[in-house]
Amino acid sequence: MASDIKALLFDVFGTVVDWRGSVSRELRDFFTPRGVERDWDEFTQDWRALYQPAMEAVRSGARDFVVLDVLHRENLLKLLSKSDISGLNDGEIDHLNRAWHRLAPWPDCIPGLTRLRRRFILATLSNGNIALMANMARFSGLPWDVILGAEFTRSYKPDPKTYLGSAAALGLTPAECMMVAAHNDDLRAARALGFATAFVARPAEHGPGQTVDLNAEEDWDFVADGMDGLADQLLPTP
Repeated sequence: MASDIKALLFDVFGTVVDWRGSVSRELRDFFTPRGVERDWDEFTQDWRALYQPAMEAVRSGARDFVVLDVLHRENLLKLLSKSDISGLNDGEIDHLNRAWHRLAPWPDCIPGLTRLRRRFILATLSNGNIALMANMARFSGLPWDVILGAEFTRSYKPDPKTYLGSAAALGLTPAECMMVAAHNDDLRAARALGFATAFVARPAEHGPGQTVDLNAEEDWDFVADGMDGLADQLLPTP
């Protein structure tokens, strides 16, 4: 199976980077010196909870395609109002919104991805827009060969266009690509289109109360507990 794969396409939020810990730290560091105290972990979870409904408006055709930065900012404004936080100027709101550009990778990711890149093309297949993914890569040192996904295909996962358009951009068939994700639903969508699949467990993505994606729920082609573990399985032993 691995011998047929030419490219690994990665979900990013949660699979490669710790969005919850990163964003909540940014919010705490920004607001605490200003005397604003909230449960920033809960605020971050609430911000993320608005992610799928916002994208569904695009997927359903209720609105034209806009990049994730736009959706994130709209959702941030809703939460600031709901949390009775006011008085921020546009520059400050933009800075907070770009917290999603500054997400830290899980500790296993840089070494694991670096090893995998010796053999495979590494591409994002994320709902994040190109600027967001590029800035995050520079911030965290993520060694992508190319940034694909939502903005490139003007569609949001699990729309088949997002997966198929990303594979086609590499000049590859789905069977020559492997979707790597910590989310079973992402892998289901990819496998239905002919992609190979790898589940990388991230049981702390949503914090100690996480109830979803704790384990591989189907017989994915590969299952690993981190990016190093995936590299161990996909790369030949010396």
